Amino acid sequence: MTLRGLFGRRRFLLLLPLPLLVIGLAVLCEALNAKPEDWGGPVLGGLGLGITLPLMALIIGTGVLGAEIDDGTITHILAKPLPRSEIIISKLVVAILVTAVTVAPALGIAGLITGTASVGYGLAAGAAVGACAYSGLFVAMSMLTRRPVLLGLLYVLIWEGILGNVLSGTQKLSISAYVAAVADKIADSEILSGSLGVPLSLIMSAVFLVGGTLIAINRLRSFSVAGETS
Repeated sequence: MTLRGLFGRRRFLLLLPLPLLVIGLAVLCEALNAKPEDWGGPVLGGLGLGITLPLMALIIGTGVLGAEIDDGTITHILAKPLPRSEIIISKLVVAILVTAVTVAPALGIAGLITGTASVGYGLAAGAAVGACAYSGLFVAMSMLTRRPVLLGLLYVLIWEGILGNVLSGTQKLSISAYVAAVADKIADSEILSGSLGVPLSLIMSAVFLVGGTLIAINRLRSFSVAGETS
């Protein structure tokens, strides 16, 4: 049911070409004989990890429960004798898997076009880590506010995009920084760059995932069968 809901939403389908765009730009740059050191950062790091991954995770993460809350079909789920934790975890697993499957292979292929296999592996691994952390955050947002997409965009564009490049301290609470650190460590190439340590990045990614899950479960428990909070 969750998968049908996701693939039936127009905004999700409109974002599907984004991962393919990353591959297309990588192919174009390679065809023009541009050096991977010149285009790798903006295309793979900036567009791939910095824009494509969080946007896909945002639409998917806020869509696995957000649509059901908006149209009232959440009441049918709540009426079933299912633990609230089971409902949230199942939705979260779908969000993680769909995000990872739609983004990680595409970024991995784009990374392989640089001629260095480790770059492709690093991008795919970073995307997988990001899928987990972003999904935890955005599923929680969908339970906390009626405008999760707007709030998620503010986090991605303002916190990660603008403040992350100006104030280094904000990177400790930036999922994109965790993703970049993991990708850079595995790639071991000048094409990608990460400013945080991998242990910290993995720990904080787990914090976002587990914390978001617990918040979403607690929030869902406050819903009545009518779909309203007590």
